[in-house]
Amino acid sequence: MKIAIINGPNLNLLGKREPGIYGNDTFEDFLQDLIDLYPQVEFSYFQSNIEGELIGEIQRAGFDGDGIILNPGGYTHTSVAIGDAIAAIKSKVIEVHISNIFGREDFRKLSYVSGKSVGTISGLGLRGYELALNWFIGR
Repeated sequence: MKIAIINGPNLNLLGKREPGIYGNDTFEDFLQDLIDLYPQVEFSYFQSNIEGELIGEIQRAGFDGDGIILNPGGYTHTSVAIGDAIAAIKSKVIEVHISNIFGREDFRKLSYVSGKSVGTISGLGLRGYELALNWFIGR
């Protein structure tokens, strides 16, 4: 099984950025834990702060793998183009957010990604990625 994890802007700062919201763990350490726990899964990982690069990776992974776990970061609330990219691919996408976007500022309650994704996991920390992965494994 091939699963792509794609993270958007500022997620390269996990472990440093607002630890009260996002925790103290880096994504790279968490990803290594996933790789160790799920040796049957072939992971690819991509992070960018640039919208067009994220769209390119969604398009690439969306025809090459079994699923995408996507945290579009702040682009969740602004990028019609990322939503359109999800609609254009064959792979299923699960939207993941580390924080509960629905319990934060009002503008964060709008997602251009949720309606194009098979599901959304929000507010469960990094564990949300593993829950999304388990959904793909259980399909």
